[in-house]
This record gives sequence, structure tokens and C-alpha cells, in this order.
Amino acid sequence: MPRQEITGKTNKKILCTVLIPVYNEQYNIEPLITRVNEVFDKLADVAVEIFFVDDGSTDASLAVIKKFAVNYESIKYISFSRNFGHEFATTAGLDFARGDIVILIDADLQDPPEIIPAMIEKWREGFNVVYARRSVRHGESLYKKLTSWIFYRLLNKLAEIKIPLDTGDFRLMDRNVVDSLKHCRERNRFVRGMVAWVGFNQTDITYDRAARLSGETKYSFWKLLVLSIDAILGFSHLPLHLVSIFGIITTVFSLFIALLVVMHKLFFGLQIQGYALVATGLFSFFGFITFLLGIIGMYIGRMYTQLQMRPLYIVKESHGIDQL
Repeated sequence: MPRQEITGKTNKKILCTVLIPVYNEQYNIEPLITRVNEVFDKLADVAVEIFFVDDGSTDASLAVIKKFAVNYESIKYISFSRNFGHEFATTAGLDFARGDIVILIDADLQDPPEIIPAMIEKWREGFNVVYARRSVRHGESLYKKLTSWIFYRLLNKLAEIKIPLDTGDFRLMDRNVVDSLKHCRERNRFVRGMVAWVGFNQTDITYDRAARLSGETKYSFWKLLVLSIDAILGFSHLPLHLVSIFGIITTVFSLFIALLVVMHKLFFGLQIQGYALVATGLFSFFGFITFLLGIIGMYIGRMYTQLQMRPLYIVKESHGIDQL
């Protein structure tokens, strides 16, 4: 049954939480609030709470949020004791969001709030997740577009689940999805992959991604690399399988070489030739072995981090949140 029929019978407003992780976005917060409010002013049957998660900003982001929270009852926030990272800010927001539906959006206004009504309409049709797929990406370098294109396609080849291509964090999730995600407490987090992993009915809408309104991206090359590694290791055992396959191939090859050397010794007389080739081969072989051990070490490191059982984040202060 379409959800609009249920809503019509109960005459109860849907509560939508617009979840916004923030790290040093002081100049983007006011225009973002304005545009979000303009969107929901036109949705008569949807109430909104705008929920900021300040990820230990070092600029005036928190001060700006506090200023608006005084004047708008719908604006709520939590602030971390330090910078924990975007994935953890998203996690905290999902933990405390009260909405029947939660819309995750970045604070840089590259993702337009104006397509939120289209997302809600898809939800009314019966979809639990509506993710926004980027058709055009303005204001991004060719390098970033290319690496993003490669990453998503490589991840889909390696991962044991299918993660939507050309999508970011901008998406709608209903209460069933959010409650399911709250059970996922791994420390090496890739929320987009986790949303795909929980399942439910998912669909997409396409949009043109705008250039950042103000400031610079918080994802450096190294942060993107770490996130990529977390995504691959978190959703694929293929690297470990490749290590095992290489071990089997190496063992078989070594036994063949050993047999060849014995036969050469017994029947043809062994002569030491090709020293340079052997030495180069040994160095290359041990270098590759070290690389494979590094892969195993990353999986072990993830296990060690998880076993420490430290909290995913620490909340320093909050406003309008009654679950703390």
C-alpha cells in the first residue's frame, strides 16, 4: 500500500530529519538552512527537524549553528569533543535522528535540497532508500572525477554486495533502514556500503551536482585513499582469497622448480648460471610477499581496532536531543 494512503488516513504529519554532518563549513550553514526551510515550507504534510552534527570544527561553524538553534525550534545539533571523521558524524546523526525518514546531505550545498520532495515521493511509492545519482559533477577536477569513476567500479567488482555507482552520501532512508544501521557498530566505516548491505527496497533519482558554495573539500588524497581501503576491506574478502591463491600457485611452482633442479643434478650435472636473474627474482618475490603480508596485516589491524571497543564518537554538547 502506498505510504501516502496511510498518511492520509491518520492525518499525521511525517517527521523528516535532515541530517547534516559539518566540519568547518561556517559560510555554508546559513544558506543551507534557508534552502532547506524553503523546501519544507511547501510540504504541508511533512514536519522537519534539521539536525547538525559538528565534527569538531575549528572555525565558527558551531557558533553559527547555535545562533540559528536559538531562533528555530526545528534546528538541533550535537558537537563532538574532537574531529572523528565524516563517517562517524553520519553514524552519530543516525543514532539520534527521530524522523520517520532521514535525509543525509552534505553541508557544502553541492547536493541541492530542492530535490528532497522528489525523494519523499519515491518513498511514498514504497521505497525504503532513495539515493541521489550524480549525472553531472560541476566544480570538480578531471582527476577527481576519474578516480571516483574507477573507485566505484573497482569496488563493485571486489565487493560481495552491489554498491550504487556514481552516488555520494545524499540519500533518503526510512526508519526501518536507520534502525538496522544502528546495529552496525564496526569502527572502519563506509556508510554508503552499509546502506547497500542492509538491503530493503532501494531506488535512485538523478541530479546535476553543483560546485561547492564556499570553502574547500575536506577529503584530501590520503583521506580518500583510506576511505577506499576501508570500503574494499569492509565489504570484500577477495584480497585474502587472492593471497591464498598466490600461496598455492607459489607452492606448486616451487615444487616444480625443486623437481627440475634434482633432475638436472642427477642426470645433467648442475651448473650455476643466471645468477642475476635468480637474485632479481628473489628480491621481487620477497617484495610481493611483503605486500601480501601487508594485506593480511590490514585485516588483522581492523580486528584489533574493533576488539578495543572504544566508542565510535564522543559528544561534547548537544541541543534539542533527548536521547543523550
